Amino acid sequence: MSKGNRAGIDLETRKLKSPERRPSEAAIRWERDTLTPSLEKSPERRNSFTSLSGAPVERLYTPADLAEFDYARDLADPGEFPFTRGIHRTMYRGRTWTMRQFAGFGTPEDTNRRLHYLLKQGQTGLSIAFDLPTLMGYDSDHPLAEGEVGKCGVAVSSLADMETLLAGLPLEQVTTSMTINSPAAMIWAMYLVAGQKNGADWKKISGTTQNDILKEYIAQKEYIFPPRPSMRLVVDTITFGAREVPRWNPISISGYHIREAGSTAVQELAFTLRDGIEYVEWVVRTGMDVDEFAPRLSFFFNAHNDLFEEIAKYRAARKIWARVMRERFGAENPRSWLCRFHTQTAGCSLTAQQPYNNVIRTTIQALAAVLGGTQSLHTNSLDEAWALPTEQAVTLALRTQQVLAHETGLVNTVDPLAGSYFVEKLTLDTERACYEYFDKIDALGGMVAAIERGYPQKEIHDAAYAYQQAVERGERIIVGVNEFVSEEKHPIEILVIDENVARRQLQKLADLRESRDNARVQSALAALASAAGTEQNLMPYILESVRAYATVGEMCDVLRGVFGTYEEPAFR
Repeated sequence: MSKGNRAGIDLETRKLKSPERRPSEAAIRWERDTLTPSLEKSPERRNSFTSLSGAPVERLYTPADLAEFDYARDLADPGEFPFTRGIHRTMYRGRTWTMRQFAGFGTPEDTNRRLHYLLKQGQTGLSIAFDLPTLMGYDSDHPLAEGEVGKCGVAVSSLADMETLLAGLPLEQVTTSMTINSPAAMIWAMYLVAGQKNGADWKKISGTTQNDILKEYIAQKEYIFPPRPSMRLVVDTITFGAREVPRWNPISISGYHIREAGSTAVQELAFTLRDGIEYVEWVVRTGMDVDEFAPRLSFFFNAHNDLFEEIAKYRAARKIWARVMRERFGAENPRSWLCRFHTQTAGCSLTAQQPYNNVIRTTIQALAAVLGGTQSLHTNSLDEAWALPTEQAVTLALRTQQVLAHETGLVNTVDPLAGSYFVEKLTLDTERACYEYFDKIDALGGMVAAIERGYPQKEIHDAAYAYQQAVERGERIIVGVNEFVSEEKHPIEILVIDENVARRQLQKLADLRESRDNARVQSALAALASAAGTEQNLMPYILESVRAYATVGEMCDVLRGVFGTYEEPAFR
């Protein structure tokens, strides 16, 4: 397909109709001669055998389940289209995944110390969490920030805070991921300016800004502006990054929060990849060639408890994205076809009850991510159902990755589960179900239109409700919660963020407003407001505001004045 032909994926690839399940003669003989007598003596448990997402799981998988399976089309060799077995030819034999523990709390000084500590413990990439006021585009001294400053992440209001946060970190040698969405352009601009002031070359620094606003409307709800002007900001960062910061991933298209909101594995995959399609479509409309920016798109997936369902999800993700980019968008650069993704273990699976069980859950989830071929991994800490992780807990979480990488043999072969009848059938089923969601969303006019009608939100709501009902009926066992409950209390150490953090941040902000060139600030903000009313790329104006030490809240307030704010309507 040429780049000028933007039609959908060809029918043969897209539909992937599931063949009727016809057992082989050998399977029929096994059921008659072996299984039936066995069940008469020892019946199976009286429960429904399904995946965590509720998909039925057969008792046995055989070659009959893969009757139409084609090696070149459905699997292929590692590092070759459609990349089912991994995007690199040797995968972890060449290098292990990036170990990137999410960190951020209190003041920039507090988080800077934690980042340096993690690097000393062997972490190979940085990942920064921001507090709720920052995520919502408010400064630490805003009335709505009261009680939240530094509590769920680090408080960053200005370039001065970012300079403190990054002090002494080797920005050209280590990649940095930042979980920020609505104010992503402002926070990224602060990172770029702070790095530049420390001598880092924009052409050499690398990392990722989450910057996925669509999943905010779908799941996490940390939005500021309406969807369409928010998409404009995302497009501006993608086009600016492709030309000025070529090694940076300007967006991490995130299924993680979709899954945390209660989606099934298929919904997580389908809505995430369809969000990715939406971003590509919007950037292409600006006139940018798809191969100019697509190689720097990245993804972020959840790793939940169902080992095989998660592995199939990752394998299907690579296949689908490769075909979408090549056949729907006509991308010619093989790097544009690659679904590169970070994985985080499932925070929603962690329990306050019997918190040491969370170490086991996290290990299994990390195993799924590695067997699924992730490029980067965060392992949750055992205490995160209670609070932000302590130093001891986060070290144990990092050690979990290091044990998997160096003591288990997981890295010795590229794709250990390839050819498994169960895994390959699950991968095909996941792929088919994902394309069915694509068809529904395309029929609604795309993901922005679907969000405005509440379609993905309702799908997730219904899935979350069904899962919780199953837990409450005892059909889904949560160890230590609705089964194997213990009355014993095992107190664990908790990281407490006190109000001194807020007081220190408020004083720093007051000092900044007193010492900066406020005339320059107002001039930069006025230019940003004027540009926001045009079709110009806003990144240069945001960068100039950042250099003048305008705050996150001040820049967001300017854009609130132009774009308005968003309040989600009630959906039936």
